Amino acid sequence: MTNDSQLLSAIVLAGGKSSRMGQDKALLPVHGVPLLQRVCRIAAGCADTVYIVTPWIERYQHLTLPHCQFIREMPLSGETGNEPLNHGPLVGFAQGLVQVKTDWVLLLACDLPKLRLEVLQTWAAELDNVEGEAIAALTRSHQGWEPLCGFYRRRCLPQLLEFINQGGRSFQQWLKLHPVKVLPLPTPEILFNCNTPEDWALI
Repeated sequence: MTNDSQLLSAIVLAGGKSSRMGQDKALLPVHGVPLLQRVCRIAAGCADTVYIVTPWIERYQHLTLPHCQFIREMPLSGETGNEPLNHGPLVGFAQGLVQVKTDWVLLLACDLPKLRLEVLQTWAAELDNVEGEAIAALTRSHQGWEPLCGFYRRRCLPQLLEFINQGGRSFQQWLKLHPVKVLPLPTPEILFNCNTPEDWALI
């Protein structure tokens, strides 16, 4: 690998309200390691730079996060700037993607306690084979695309910003407008995400 375009970056989103959990799920421990730190460590195993997009940088600065850079998620026009922001993960992704310099970026939610590095590495090894017109490579379930654990081309940013500027906030609706490569899902449990104490009890 000789230039930035051949490398891989990652974006980890840590801007959720955690309202159903009752506490910040990014800081919940998995085998003694805060969830955000664990996800970032796995992301760093297959990406050269990891960007953490969050409105609350100060909340996470004490964590051990090598190879990570914080990007402060900002309110959109009409939002007050008071926490929590209400625009959803699509906007956080767009704000992070502005900083990305690599052709591909791995996007991850911070609440994936069963994420496995070897699966991400297997997917990343196939990115060179993704058709040129596809803007992303994602897994799919009966509910639709799994947008917060997969890969996106940096060049999708103009279409993404246009969608957001028109009022779009749904990953599913945006992805319906573009070709997407389907990734195989060998272990569905890696997509398990934690939203409630009941979810957490299943870890």
